[in-house]
Amino acid sequence: MGSRSDRDFRLLVAGQATSQLGTQVSSIAIPLLAVVSLHASALQLGLISASSTIAFAVIALPVGAWTDRWPRRPVLVASDVARALLLATIPLAWALGGLRITQLLVVALAAGFARVFFDIGYQSYIPTVVGAGGVLKGNSTMETIRAGGQFAGPALGGWLVGLIGAASVVSVQAGTFAVSAASLLAIRAREPRRVRAEGPPTRIQIAQGLRFVVHNRILRAMALTSAMGNFAFAIGSSVTVIYLSRSLGMSAAVIGDVLAAGALAAMAGAAATPRLARRVGSVRVIWLSLVVTTPFGVLTVLAGHGWAAIVLVVVGMAAGEFGQILYAITSVSLRQRAVAPELLGRVNATMRFLIMGLTPLGAVVGGVLGDAIGARWTLLVSVLVVALSPVPSWRSLRRHRSVEDVPTWTIDLDAVHDGGAVQREGAVDTSA
Repeated sequence: MGSRSDRDFRLLVAGQATSQLGTQVSSIAIPLLAVVSLHASALQLGLISASSTIAFAVIALPVGAWTDRWPRRPVLVASDVARALLLATIPLAWALGGLRITQLLVVALAAGFARVFFDIGYQSYIPTVVGAGGVLKGNSTMETIRAGGQFAGPALGGWLVGLIGAASVVSVQAGTFAVSAASLLAIRAREPRRVRAEGPPTRIQIAQGLRFVVHNRILRAMALTSAMGNFAFAIGSSVTVIYLSRSLGMSAAVIGDVLAAGALAAMAGAAATPRLARRVGSVRVIWLSLVVTTPFGVLTVLAGHGWAAIVLVVVGMAAGEFGQILYAITSVSLRQRAVAPELLGRVNATMRFLIMGLTPLGAVVGGVLGDAIGARWTLLVSVLVVALSPVPSWRSLRRHRSVEDVPTWTIDLDAVHDGGAVQREGAVDTSA
């Protein structure tokens, strides 16, 4: 990367470092606010989690088509500003004595819609800042930042909850989204111009993205693996705070430390991804990362009380975070390198739709199971689903070692106006 792109990437890193720290600080504050202050049940906590992700099933596909036509940076900025304003209503309502579970649900739902625009636009925007040849390193850096926020955020959040209260901590996240928006505005990299008037209608573009992913063996397999993993994660997330707080008797500060310790492994995994990808293979590591680390999740379920329980929970969560971060970085990087730029937004949207579509259902299932069979057994169900998730990717990718072995996927422009999304394959360009 040149000096200008280095500057732009530093701005992107700074904004995401700030917003990820705020997000992780708030990630413990909102569940604790619901469970401790508003006495939420497992089902209510599951519904809050479901509300934050259901937007992916509702609008992800059209958003992908739109972001292939719109400049992506303004979309990212608007998403950050919207989430900042929405989250600011929570501490305000708490100060006025009017905060209810219903408001947490509404804010989670609306912020989830804004997140869809950001996540899809962001994955398509990174190549603009770092260049096609820098996506693996760029994704690794950004995931290291995210994991760093996961490491510092929960511990800081748990401490701040005890100091100033959970509702006030949410305002921290609102402020960090504003900082992220400002950082994005300062980036100078110009995106390729997109002509809105040309091209097929949105419904045709959506169909192209869906058809392209469904008929691509590798993308289809990775979508299934990711969907199973997110479904399992949603089941577990619905009861994790309840399990740590009520079943194991941990305080807010200890819960924050436990989650931070798990995130430290994620940060290490993100930093190690480029090296591991070179040694193991940038494609092979996609499925192997999950196969090796998932069994450790059983340790969390076996935890009892005292320091031994904390150690088991930390090891189980750390292994899971390490594997998931390796999978996330390498699978997204493969997609960014192998999918043609004119189709990347729609492919990202389709993948997010397929990956996140089951997440709200998983959150509700986790809440129902938590109330029916208890948090511990619900976590075991989550671990078992994750253990099965690498199978599709293994079957599809086992013959490939590196991204250079995977063909380029692009669109047959002659079939565009008929709704076609025909794959044209060739060697991946690694010269960038």
